[in-house]
Amino acid sequence: MPQVMQMTMENVSSVSEFILMGLTDQPELQLPLFVLFLVNYTATVMGNLTLMNLICLNSNLHTPMYFFIFNLSFIDFCYSFVFTPKMLMSFVLEKNTISFRGCMTQLFFFLFFVNSESYVLTAMAYDRYVAICQPLLYKVVMSPKICCLLIFGSYMMGFTSAMVHTGCMIRLRFCDSSVINHYMCDTFPLLRLSCSSTYVNELMSSVVVGTAIIVCCLIIFISYAMILFNIIHMSSGKGWYKALGTCGSHIVTVSLFYGSGLLAYVKPSSTETVGQGKFFSVFYTLLVPMLNPLIYSLRNKDVMLAVKRTWKKLTS
Repeated sequence: MPQVMQMTMENVSSVSEFILMGLTDQPELQLPLFVLFLVNYTATVMGNLTLMNLICLNSNLHTPMYFFIFNLSFIDFCYSFVFTPKMLMSFVLEKNTISFRGCMTQLFFFLFFVNSESYVLTAMAYDRYVAICQPLLYKVVMSPKICCLLIFGSYMMGFTSAMVHTGCMIRLRFCDSSVINHYMCDTFPLLRLSCSSTYVNELMSSVVVGTAIIVCCLIIFISYAMILFNIIHMSSGKGWYKALGTCGSHIVTVSLFYGSGLLAYVKPSSTETVGQGKFFSVFYTLLVPMLNPLIYSLRNKDVMLAVKRTWKKLTS
């Protein structure tokens, strides 16, 4: 009997829904921010959808590099649906609530896509290394089978990481406080609300995230170190320009993604730094997915040629 009562007490005391505070609580900013992020959301969806369609419809883009770009756009496209609609609702609703299950689902897909993107960017760095340093073996090394395995591995690593984090989060108890100081269900804002020990969660976050960042950054760094070494030994200026042009878009994307991600997750403790964390998280959750199609399209002759061909097909 005491056990039944204890279980009943635990069920009563645990929260069934959370309240998302959103990006800001200043009333005068709600409407301008709603319009701004609605435009951002529309541009992200349309930009990534357009790039995916261009890659599918044009045979000249059926190469390993564009296969990875297609998957990057697919991740950003799906990624935008995870939290942006709920974020937009926080600007127009007085009280933006999300159920416990909904929160855990949002957390899982957020972690799945963000981790998958990290590994896809790493695979792209390896692709650039092979293209520049081993051009004669490129078609052999980056065969369709190898490319599919790299993408499958990226998604599997993302899935595993999301399962570990979400599984650890579900085991926690949330008692009285149900207000999440964020515009989405993220790991650290949720950990602050827990009334049970978060030691295992923090340890798993440190181990899983730390290992992923070290492995990904190490592979990217080694790939670009080898590329730089190869570029230095190139005799022609045209070779320099082509190599740098090939890598430029990827370097910008990696810098934006990892730079803003690290700034957002430098562990905040004070209210001021929590606000800064939300500000920096906007960059890698909202701006990076919108900018990726532009980064890989502007000054890209293959993509611009594909746009012209597709436009001719549509207008003819």
